[in-house]
Amino acid sequence: MSEPDLRAAVRAAALRLAEAGVPSAEADAVALAAHALGCSVGDVRKAMALGAPAPAAYDALVGERAARVPLQHLTGRAGFRRLELEVGPGVFVPRPETEVVAGLAVEAARAAGERPVVVDLCTGSGAIALAVADEVPAARVYAAELAPEAHAWAARNVASMGLAVDLRLGDATSPEALAELDGGVDVVVSNPPYIPVGMVPVDAEVRDHDPAVALYGGSEDGLRVPLAVAARAAGLLRSGGTLVMEHADTQGESLPAALERTGSWRDVVDHADLTGRPRATVARRR
Repeated sequence: MSEPDLRAAVRAAALRLAEAGVPSAEADAVALAAHALGCSVGDVRKAMALGAPAPAAYDALVGERAARVPLQHLTGRAGFRRLELEVGPGVFVPRPETEVVAGLAVEAARAAGERPVVVDLCTGSGAIALAVADEVPAARVYAAELAPEAHAWAARNVASMGLAVDLRLGDATSPEALAELDGGVDVVVSNPPYIPVGMVPVDAEVRDHDPAVALYGGSEDGLRVPLAVAARAAGLLRSGGTLVMEHADTQGESLPAALERTGSWRDVVDHADLTGRPRATVARRR
């Protein structure tokens, strides 16, 4: 019996994923084929045109994705700006909207001088810290992560990419977190847990697979953890230093207002992501 044609298999996979509610069904079907074949997406499309057979492992991968296992858990990789990170169970999978947050941190670092000091609190996979180290090579970049599982993924990414990030395991809200840098940091960036307690994410990939410690903000408004991270950032930053913080699209007014009430910040401005939704607050240390 001949093996199924790759073109037909990918089309069937895209339909199956769409029926399962996967929003990027066609792209994921091709990405899974590329992973199974050990080649690029472009090579998959060429192989489809040439009538190549489908790989033996493909159907099982599609079945797992149809069950809403994150694509990145199946491939073990997640693209982020110019980087490709290793990810898997136990670490938050970086999203496209966080690339905008990283971009704001890169801009702030470039504006801070020849050798800026940048700290990424709640670094997760290390995505933002590594993006800054990649795009601002002169920066001294530090990162902290509370969860041992996520820290292990970040350490793997730092080691594999060879970028200069000083990674620490510890609570980003603790006064001891990177205490030797107090008052001397140019930029603090964070994608903290911010989902309000009691709100359950709609996407199964987030709800069932991202670690809870990376999701929930510890209060009904979701701001308890972000404000604790911001308080630590205030201790780290020099006067005039920049805070860049991601937030939920429902917190575009509440987070800036809460930061202003603390008296530690000035020039508080909120920024939208590429879909136009409120996504990140930028503030200057008084």
